[in-house]
This record gives sequence, structure tokens and C-alpha cells, in this order.
Amino acid sequence: MEEIVLNPGDTAWMLISTGLVTLMIPGLALFYGGMVRVKSVLNMMMMSFGALALVFVLWIAYGFSMVFGDSVDGKGLIGDVGEFLFLNGLDNSTSLIGTIPAVVFIAFQGIFAAITVALISGSIADRAKFGAWMVFAGIWATLVYFPVAHWVFAFDDFVAKTGGWIANDLGALDFAGGTAVHINAGAAGLALALILGKRIGFGRVPMRPHSLPLVMLGAALLWFGWFGFNAGSAVASNGTAGLALLNTIGATTAAVLAWLLVEKVRDGHATSLGAASGVVAGLVAITPACAAVNASGALIIGAVAGALCALSVGLKFKFGYDDSLDVVAVHLVGGIVGTVMIGFVGVEVGLFDGGGTEQLIKQVIGAGAVLAYSFIATLIIGKIIDLTIGFRISGDQETAGIDLAVHAERAYELSDNSQGSVLANSKGA
Repeated sequence: MEEIVLNPGDTAWMLISTGLVTLMIPGLALFYGGMVRVKSVLNMMMMSFGALALVFVLWIAYGFSMVFGDSVDGKGLIGDVGEFLFLNGLDNSTSLIGTIPAVVFIAFQGIFAAITVALISGSIADRAKFGAWMVFAGIWATLVYFPVAHWVFAFDDFVAKTGGWIANDLGALDFAGGTAVHINAGAAGLALALILGKRIGFGRVPMRPHSLPLVMLGAALLWFGWFGFNAGSAVASNGTAGLALLNTIGATTAAVLAWLLVEKVRDGHATSLGAASGVVAGLVAITPACAAVNASGALIIGAVAGALCALSVGLKFKFGYDDSLDVVAVHLVGGIVGTVMIGFVGVEVGLFDGGGTEQLIKQVIGAGAVLAYSFIATLIIGKIIDLTIGFRISGDQETAGIDLAVHAERAYELSDNSQGSVLANSKGA
């Protein structure tokens, strides 16, 4: 057997990719923060940063082991929490996973866990207690994300000897997290939106984004960071990483055009919010498929996702649930589109490339299993939190603004009292 040695090029690329994925957290905070009203900006951003802080600590403690430890049940449902508890000897400069230091791979995957939790927060903007959110984030990461990530990311004989059932037994393809990240977060967002109920004035009062430039900046940072998210999932500096990068650009640009076209036909205007949303929809959809399709397949996936996600935004008004920042429309719908479309346009395995229906069926089963588990588990977790410590702030606090009520801060000081005092004194003199 050929000895596996450290590859400096792969290591350098994965160090960069980890930094890029970490940048996605402030990118998401800006994207979500710009989309809410001015009285909720800081709380929205804090939910992202809070998720990062808590989940990464849990990742080091036991999350990595639950995801990449040997399957304890022999059926690929959950990794052995004790195998790498507190990283158990992997946190040094000599242990390797593949051709890179184990510590780099651990850090890279830990940010995946954190941003998946952070994505959910957009569905409950303006009305969730920060403390309850943090309790939810820790429990959900433990009971939902870590098991699902084991199903999808734990390949046999990579870290674990026996890995997850979706990756190994089912054989559904998910290169960078269409199921484990986006369908998972989207289904959870829908469940929480149902538990917390509608914002005061939903459907009657305009709830426009307070800063579209922040939204655009956040979308740009997400797109930039997503190169690490997708191309970094190759865990090497090679042609697969290059293909993932190319497809990430192609699908995203196609999604922007499709979203804007839907807006123009439906509403008469192509908007900056639509462009930013189209960016994220395309990024979400290509995530599972970026190494399984060619460039034309990526364009098809992006175009379909951009159009369907844009059309799905209206579902919350039709069915009466308040998904504040369209986590369902973008992440759940986009994740399903990207995952299932592999079965149609995947190179050699897709229906349109001579692969038959076998892979398509696998993709549907994988997507459906993650959606169902995440939705049901989140309903249970969220309801227990709501019945015990309460998940939603009071009506008075929501009306006054969650930033002041929960964090005792404002995003913007519109007047400068110190400057006013100086001017008053000068006039008096």
C-alpha cells in the first residue's frame, strides 16, 4: 500500500478554503442583517455570530467525533462520540486526514456545521429570544446536524472505517452539502417559523429591507466564501476543485439572470434584492452538484433554481407561514433542486446523460430523508424550548424593536448628542 504523505499544495488550498468558508459567517450576517428592519439588525447579526461561537466549541468537544467517528450502530446513522472526543489525539501537527493535516480538515468541517445552524436564523427574524436561539442552536447541532452530516459526509475508510448510510449504502451524491446543509437548514427554518408564528403585522405592514447595500455586500462575501465551501470540498488542490469552482460561478450567474427575469415578468422590475437572492439561490443549488456536472449542467441547475426559488418566495403568503427572510424558498427549494437535478444532468449518472433513473431515485430518497428528519426533529426541539423557556419575545418588545429589548443597543445612532452639546455651548458663548 502506498504511504500517504502530507501534500503542501493541498494543505495550502485547504487553509485558504477554511478562511473563505469562515468569511461566509459575517457575509451571512450582513446579508440577513440588511434584509431586516432597522430595529432588528444587530439581533440578526448576533444570531449568526452566536451560532459560530457555540457550534464550533461543540464541534471540538464531540461534534467531529459524531460526524466522522465510526458508525456505532453499523447502519450509518451516527458516529462514535467517544472515538475523537475533544479530538482525542488529532489536534497536533502530525496527524493526517488524506494528504492534509487533520487539524485543517477539522477546522474546515467545523465551519460547515456553524453556518448550517446560522442559516436557520433567517426564518425567525425579528421575534426570537436570543437565549432561546442559543439553546436551540446547541441542541439542534447535536441532534440534527451532526447525525445528518455523518449520513452524508462520512465516507467509508476516509476518517471512519464505517461511515454514513447516504454516502455509502444509498450512494446519493452530495459534494458539498445540498442535503446536510441546505435542505437540513431549510426544513428546520420552516419548522421554527410554524412554531414561533407570524411577526406582528405580517401581510399588512411593509417589512422592507432596511439596507440593500448591506444585502448586496453580504451576497458578494457569501459568493466569494462559497469558492472555499464548494471547491474546498475536494480536500485537495486538483482538477475536481477547479471544476467545482467553475460550476459555482456558472450556476450562480445563471441563477441571477433567471431570478431577475422572473421578477421582470411578474412584477415589472428587476431589483437589487432579487439579484442578491439569485446569487444565493444559485450557490445553494450548485453545492451538491458542483463536481457531478459539467459547465452546461451547472448553467441548467442555476437557471432552474433561480426561477423556482424566485417563484417560491410567494408560498409563505399563500400558505400563511412567516419565513422572514425566505430560508425555505432559497435554501430548502434550492437545495432540493440541486440535489435532485444531479439525477437529470449528472455526468454519466444523470437521466439526460444516459444514466437511467437509478441515480435520480437515490437523490430523491436522500433529499426526502434529510428533509423529513430535520423537519420533525426541529418541530420537537423547538416546541420543547417554546413550552419551557419560551422561544418568542413579547409583543411589546417586538414592536419596540428586538435590538433594544434584548441587546440594549441600536444599529445606528442618528444623532450625536456630544456634537449637539458643543454646538449649543458655542452659540451660548
